[in-house]
Amino acid sequence: MYKYFDHSSTTPVNDDVLSTYYKILQKYFVNSESIYPRGLEVNNLMEKSREKTASLLNVLPKEVIFTSSGSEANNLAIKGTALKRKGFGKHIISTTVEHSSVERSIKWLVDYLGFEVTYLPVNQNGVIEIEDLEKAIRKDTILVSIMYVNNESGAIMPIDKIKSIVRKYPNCYLHCDCVQAIGKIDFDLTDIDMASISAHKIYGLKGSGVLIKKQHVQIAEIISGGQQEFHLRAGTSNAAVNIVFYKTLRKALEAYKDHKSKIKKNHDYLLEELKKLDKIVINSPEDGCYGVINFSCLTITSQVMMNALSLKGFEVSAVSTCDSQKAISRVISQMYKDENRLKGTIRVSISHLHSFEDIKGLKEAIKECIEDYG
Repeated sequence: MYKYFDHSSTTPVNDDVLSTYYKILQKYFVNSESIYPRGLEVNNLMEKSREKTASLLNVLPKEVIFTSSGSEANNLAIKGTALKRKGFGKHIISTTVEHSSVERSIKWLVDYLGFEVTYLPVNQNGVIEIEDLEKAIRKDTILVSIMYVNNESGAIMPIDKIKSIVRKYPNCYLHCDCVQAIGKIDFDLTDIDMASISAHKIYGLKGSGVLIKKQHVQIAEIISGGQQEFHLRAGTSNAAVNIVFYKTLRKALEAYKDHKSKIKKNHDYLLEELKKLDKIVINSPEDGCYGVINFSCLTITSQVMMNALSLKGFEVSAVSTCDSQKAISRVISQMYKDENRLKGTIRVSISHLHSFEDIKGLKEAIKECIEDYG
């Protein structure tokens, strides 16, 4: 039986969420836009989910937009802002370590609509230098898009400091990809104009996400058509998925609150044990998210290590799953330049579902792999 350590890629669905989803799907299959009683009932359930989701995140219900994924939420936030507000400027700021859905959305704007982008570098802790943002932001900057927690390194960006800078520019919005932050760290959406969330990263269903768009934010629709999601995201609502989003989020936040000390203990143990091993270097920052440890074996490539661990029953990754065809991590290559380090990156994602014995077993497996192949 495999021990799964790739929760940054996706997570198993919570049993309670899955059970509720099946019940809703069987009973409430009608179109939520229909005006007969059962359609109105489905719509009411979806709106209750929106209201309760908003309450958990301390935002307004009309600020919750259901999407099909975190990637769609990122596209809507970035392209929607650019199309709506290009009259205020065509300059965007992001970083060199964003998720591919952010990186490629911005590249699309540059390639097809002539936008200008400034990519902020990161230091060896995986975060930007605030001074770089201060130098880069301009009067014609309409959007700053910076992720809350990095999906490969676990680095936590200095969001509070970023907020304070962006607030000085009234024509500029701050968008944060929060996909790896929700349910993994304490977070605050105050003064964040838009935030992207994905359900399948927090023990929910694939094909489910949310964009938090504060009420003062104006964006253009990307999917045109009907009136769904405040006319910003047309298409028949995936009502059953949207209805269980609230339960997904609630369960994830409860699990984080109940188990964060356990996750930290397991994280710290594995980190210290990895530091003792010859030929291992740690890529994740010391003050990063406890859910991620990124390390490299200097004498074994990522592919060999992943295959060797798989044979021992452990599933890990090397890069973001959305970039899995790439041999070298784009994120870690922005933090370090050593070729052997970059060829040997491994990402371990730790969950509240892991026992201490699971962590010890992984540690022993990594040690054996180094002895056998390193």
